[in-house]
Amino acid sequence: MTRPVGVRPAGERALLVECRSLGEVAAFRALLGEMSLGQIDVVPAARTVLVRFGSARAVRRAEPLLAGLDAPPVAPEPRRTVDIEVVYDGADLGVVADLAGLSPEAVVAAHQASAWVAAFGGFAPGFAYLAGGDPRLAVPRRESPRTSVPAGSVALASEFSAVYPRASPGGWRLIGRTDRALWDIERDPPALIAPGDAVRFRAVRAGARAASGTALTGPVAGPIPGRADPRPGSAIEVVHPGPLSLLEDRGRPGYAALGVTASGAADAASARQANRLVGNGADAAVIETLGGLEVRAVGDQVLSLAGAALDAYVGEDSAPSGAPFLLRGGETLRLGSPVRGLRAYLAVRGGIAAPATLGSRSNDRLSGLGPAPLGAGDALAVGAPPRGAVGAPEALASFGPAAQLRIRFGPRADAFTQAERAHLVATAWIVSAQADRVGARLVPADGARPLRAPSLDLASEGVEIGSLQVPPSGEPVLFGPDHPTTGGYPVIAVVAAADLPRAGQLRPGTRVRFVPER
Repeated sequence: MTRPVGVRPAGERALLVECRSLGEVAAFRALLGEMSLGQIDVVPAARTVLVRFGSARAVRRAEPLLAGLDAPPVAPEPRRTVDIEVVYDGADLGVVADLAGLSPEAVVAAHQASAWVAAFGGFAPGFAYLAGGDPRLAVPRRESPRTSVPAGSVALASEFSAVYPRASPGGWRLIGRTDRALWDIERDPPALIAPGDAVRFRAVRAGARAASGTALTGPVAGPIPGRADPRPGSAIEVVHPGPLSLLEDRGRPGYAALGVTASGAADAASARQANRLVGNGADAAVIETLGGLEVRAVGDQVLSLAGAALDAYVGEDSAPSGAPFLLRGGETLRLGSPVRGLRAYLAVRGGIAAPATLGSRSNDRLSGLGPAPLGAGDALAVGAPPRGAVGAPEALASFGPAAQLRIRFGPRADAFTQAERAHLVATAWIVSAQADRVGARLVPADGARPLRAPSLDLASEGVEIGSLQVPPSGEPVLFGPDHPTTGGYPVIAVVAAADLPRAGQLRPGTRVRFVPER
């Protein structure tokens, strides 16, 4: 029997349970699977287990219970072996050789000879952290993560090796590539590698293709059939999608241990408001758009707009925001670009009847799960109208060129000096051009310096939406709804849950200040 080393708050709705070893992680994960503490997600990692709850009240109730848990050891399960062919021509192979004091050929030989075992999943669907490698291959992550790592990349970081299932940001050292599909939603189970599996890498001279990310995408559409019964002859036709328009709902919590983040609307409050205005339930799918969207009604439709402030027109007439309005069959709604805020939400009475992937119709930009981004000619089936009435007009949230976000320090705030924690709060930060639904890189304004990141060899651990992760560059990354489920850089603070909708509306160039909650 063993108890946690410690329990750290990770924002107001999650706790990070610290363990001494992968064996203890497995023991606590198994024990939590048998308990009901109000948890909605459990994310095992190298030396920690992140336990996510539905409310701050559940966290307060569970924290002393987790700290006092005695977890019995877990007997190892029989392993299967997964063979992966690799072309060892990665961009960082030479750097890894220098860091390890080996030749590139010796790095390749050590990687193949290692007894790799999948310790846990995370980061993205199908991403497995493989332990048991040659100690000489334990190399640090890049100081600044790449904005895009090719699908199928074989990589090293710290004590682990892994294969990137699809193109995504990442800070691991790339040593090769494979064409094996690590995740396929049509496969049972979807992940090629499960915790406990043994993995053998085998060098091939040439011919490996970059693994395609298309297998990660759930059913998508031209005309899309719905999970709910669509109303016959009722649809919204996309005339022009704008730069990026997605279907989103409340997301798919509960799958973080597989590397699947909850996703969902970036500004959940505005998405709920748009649904409320047309009388939908809170879980109805809406269109999240960056503007420029043009849609035509097939049959009469009742619509509403919420979120970012933008111009909207039906023909030559203005369409309201914050109130339901009628779009008659054949009429077209045109949206301009947001003038304040970033994301607008378009709801249709009855909801978009799109198919669900793992229980949600949300598009996850990191994993590729869910319906594809909208394209010209897509016909979005509309569900049967709800019984309730449409809502009364409501005021919309206001967004400007500056924002304040409340934060709670932790779970790794103690890795930073008091001066650096004060610097985070005292500095005005600007949202850089490197911003999307996965995360936003923040740069200091007014000539201020970035944070001094601690010299900390942190093993990968679960992370929350709203986390402020600090890579060695010292420029914090604010995680959005499609963030990786695990990360290897320290999290200095987490944005308060009530301010996450405002964080979802931050556009590049916005000035942000962080205010510690009392």
